[in-house]
Amino acid sequence: MALDVLRLARPPLIFLVLLVLNVVVTSLGDKASDVQNLISFRDSLENKGALSGWDASKPLCAGDKSSWGDTILCDNGIFWGIKLENLGLKGTINVDALKGIPTLRSVSLMSNDFDGPFPNVNILGSLKTFYLSNNNFQGDIPSDAFDGMNSLKKLHMANNQFTGQIPISLTTLPKLLELSLENNQFSGKIPDFSPGTVRIFNVANNKLEGQIPPALSFFSADSFSGNKGLCGAPLESCKASTAANLSITTITILSIVCFAAISALIAVIVILLRRKRTDYVKTNYNQVGASMVSPDPNRFAASADLNRMERGPPDNDHVGKRSPDNQSVKLSFLRDDRTIFDMTDLLKASAETLGNGVCGSTYKAAIVGGPTMVVKRFRHMNNVDRVEFCDHMRRIGRLNHKNLLPFVAFYYRKDEKLMVFDHVDNGSLEVYLHDSTSLNWQSRLKIIKGIARGLMYLHNELPNLIAPHGHLKSSNVLLNKQTMEPILTDYALIPLINQEEAQQHLTAYKSPEFQQTGRITKKTDVWGLGMLILEILTGKIPSNSWVQSIVGEALNVEIIDKDMPGKRGYEGEMIKLLKIGLKCCDTDIEKRYDIKEVVEMIEEIKVKENNAEDDFFSVASPDDKRSSRGLSDDFKF
Repeated sequence: MALDVLRLARPPLIFLVLLVLNVVVTSLGDKASDVQNLISFRDSLENKGALSGWDASKPLCAGDKSSWGDTILCDNGIFWGIKLENLGLKGTINVDALKGIPTLRSVSLMSNDFDGPFPNVNILGSLKTFYLSNNNFQGDIPSDAFDGMNSLKKLHMANNQFTGQIPISLTTLPKLLELSLENNQFSGKIPDFSPGTVRIFNVANNKLEGQIPPALSFFSADSFSGNKGLCGAPLESCKASTAANLSITTITILSIVCFAAISALIAVIVILLRRKRTDYVKTNYNQVGASMVSPDPNRFAASADLNRMERGPPDNDHVGKRSPDNQSVKLSFLRDDRTIFDMTDLLKASAETLGNGVCGSTYKAAIVGGPTMVVKRFRHMNNVDRVEFCDHMRRIGRLNHKNLLPFVAFYYRKDEKLMVFDHVDNGSLEVYLHDSTSLNWQSRLKIIKGIARGLMYLHNELPNLIAPHGHLKSSNVLLNKQTMEPILTDYALIPLINQEEAQQHLTAYKSPEFQQTGRITKKTDVWGLGMLILEILTGKIPSNSWVQSIVGEALNVEIIDKDMPGKRGYEGEMIKLLKIGLKCCDTDIEKRYDIKEVVEMIEEIKVKENNAEDDFFSVASPDDKRSSRGLSDDFKF
């Protein structure tokens, strides 16, 4: 009986062994096929001596390295790309050979001597990145050259001699993030790309003409420079076509007459408005100013700030109630669960200046009979039109997360932009880190987790923004007074602020990638998070040079803020978090974590229960300071 059972059990066991052998043989066969295809690709090139390390007798991939050299890219034993840059290569690109490699995801042939027509690359349907910049390719590219390349994310073809129109098939790629076509001879119009897809775009120094598609108008003017025929935002507006039956002389005369008439009309309106305003101020200033003027230099007077946005005299009704003849300026509210008020209420509010930052001035306004709000008067937004501004504000007004300061209302005028927020009765993270009582380890970890969660929420909800926050720093993180929960402010401003001002002031433009390439990406926010993690852990404001100086060094607790109380016993967790922060700041964007990875790793860091250190912040005791100074002798990382 037992023998019969063994006989019955044997076939499945044999089947399993054969199945495993089949997988192994297939895997070995695939690797052998990859090697043969790569050798065929190499043999099609001229000056292939630079690839003498490609030896079929050696294993292609071992872990993340290749015995063939740095030109072969591997990941966990799997070949995924070739990087043939600055090798003086030329000749035929054997795309058919590469087609036989199913795991191929990246091809870089930058800075070589390749010439001739554009290769038939669309047969590589799984390719994610393709780099051909700095070669001598020439000729027109077929309009369907990129059909079917639905995985392609990055395409760089700058500094060649391509001609003809930009292939329309590029607009059909759902995952395309970067397109670099500058310094070629492309002509015709720029095709229409879907809004919010491409993050890096450059067609400078070609022969393009016509209006720039609206979906690309948020890129800087440098992305389109050197094309005399291009017009539209961010360049000069396109000129309307002149009627054929009007002579130049007639048009000139009509223009002069219209200009004179409009100027006269404007002058009359200005005089009337000034007279009306002067009369109103003389008769009502004492009544209105009583609620605005204060001897305190931190408060603003009616004649100095927000009153210039007012239209018509304020009435004295309660908040939200207006007389029929009221002409006060209305705010656009983004939330229906807040008390409604308007500009008149803000002008009558007891207001004090909270700060003057690079983006604008911030005021705390206690509405008479209503709530206390924060009003931010933004500068550097004159280039954004009303429709774009209002659409963007309504979009971010729908955001709802405990780690984001809600946008409550806004006001738009060509030369004035106001945003109204809930008031948070506490200081910023910057104050707590550098000018106040030292935060302990538990509260710092909680703050970092909250910042990371809020940032990931922004990335999930605003996928079409290049850097959904774009201005992450300790002064833009408020701390809830009761729970010390971090609250992010000044987010999602990049589409609104004038490009030249954004590059000068916003944190995202201080990143290594912008300094190196003039571009930012979604991972730029991750860099900002990494710098903030390092600031929170060390108590110092880090710089890019400082970060790079400690990369690769053995890290120990000496780098942690020496004034941080309650850190005894948590040194290992601190070092883990420090390493995460450094990885977020990696100058190589490809190696830098994405926001989801960062949040997952931060969430894994736990704080053990310790009743003696439950407070959000405390002053380090002498014992804590003595122990922290001696820890480096016991902990080496």
